[in-house]
Amino acid sequence: MIKESFRKYLEEAIGSGNALVAFSAFEAPASVAVRRNPFKPGCSLEGRPVAWSSHGILLAERPVFTLDPAFHGGAYYVQDSSSMFVGHVFRNMLDLVQMPSSRPLRVLDLCAAPGGKTTDLAASLRERLGDGFLLVANEVMKQRAGILAENVALWGDPNVVVTSDDPRAFAALPGFFDIIVADVPCSGEGMFRKDEEACMQWSEDNVALCEARQRRIVADVWPALAQDGMFIYSTCTFNRYENDGNVEWIAKELGAECLLREDVLQGCPGVLKTGCGYSLVPGFVEGEGQYCSALRKTSAVRWEDVPSGRRREVKPQQKAALPEDVKGLFTVDMSMRQKGTTVVAVPERIVSDVASLEQKLHVLAAGCAVGEFKGQTLVPDADLALSIALAPYAYQTVDMDRNTALAYLHRDNVVFPDAPKGYLLVRYEGLPLGFVKNLGNRCNSLHPQSRRIRMNI
Repeated sequence: MIKESFRKYLEEAIGSGNALVAFSAFEAPASVAVRRNPFKPGCSLEGRPVAWSSHGILLAERPVFTLDPAFHGGAYYVQDSSSMFVGHVFRNMLDLVQMPSSRPLRVLDLCAAPGGKTTDLAASLRERLGDGFLLVANEVMKQRAGILAENVALWGDPNVVVTSDDPRAFAALPGFFDIIVADVPCSGEGMFRKDEEACMQWSEDNVALCEARQRRIVADVWPALAQDGMFIYSTCTFNRYENDGNVEWIAKELGAECLLREDVLQGCPGVLKTGCGYSLVPGFVEGEGQYCSALRKTSAVRWEDVPSGRRREVKPQQKAALPEDVKGLFTVDMSMRQKGTTVVAVPERIVSDVASLEQKLHVLAAGCAVGEFKGQTLVPDADLALSIALAPYAYQTVDMDRNTALAYLHRDNVVFPDAPKGYLLVRYEGLPLGFVKNLGNRCNSLHPQSRRIRMNI
């Protein structure tokens, strides 16, 4: 049931005529979309393309994703099509960024859980820059940060670092990031069609509370953005207080210019332009509600200009002494190190930056977990199978049909009597899903209990 006060807010934000279209659309069922991982095979889902995402697919109906092995292998991510528009704005802004010549481009996804925008940014950066980037995905809530880390592992990009810190912690890295994406917590008006509880809990007081919280979040992280750096601000709400109003406040109080580019809307039917950004509204687009704006910072310093005494630049951790064959597991140069009993590989391109992050932040995951040594034998980690940097011939492979793949993901017994003994990389339609230790008459599964399919297959 739409509250009259919300009706007023929506009309104020997008106009009374547009609001009528939106109110009608709130009664319609929500759409379903996925976004392919361009660096993995295996996504066989078909549908209509999302206009602003070359890898986005609008599905005719919602399948049981749990029963698709490609879902578990990170071949795609289930994401609302409107949410993908933030990635479109990000790619557009990349054209305006002066790329550093002596280090990777540094990007922060500040409010990243559960990982939809993070995986979109990672794919966009890798397509544009190869491995010349560092993407930090942060989530302050510990439980949500764990989900974020899990989804980043499934996606498999080793240049993504997962942290769990309050935005104010990033002020200890002045001018470090070239781009910051902040999909800030909001009043959730754009989710009314999916979440009846969000509609029931909406109030003008909550809008005011969210507006103030969003300003605090942005102000806290602002010092970490480099001079001339890009700031992408987004919400899943409609009202101007949390959207255009906050963007105007950022520009005036923190020092920035709004980048409202006409070419962002090219080929994006139904997206509405607001005073400072872009609004996606059900009825005009097939997805849910989303707002996005981009700004360029006009004040502050770059990390390179901060005196070394203040920025406490650190040396990378000492590399672990490991057998030579471990170094041949990857297609890129990796720095190997121990984290507890687990060997972790961090791309050489970002290892110095990761060391700086670890001095200031709570880093949950960086690079790729390789495995644990038992004597001189490496027991491979499940995340190694999912990494897009794993060398294609690092392990003997065995291909499974759908039923066997689901049995493996369910942690049922699977047998490969004709396959070589030892550690095998198991795949479904060319997509790595994990490892088994083949004993001939049976296999020991290395698929984590935490990731197993729990429903009846």
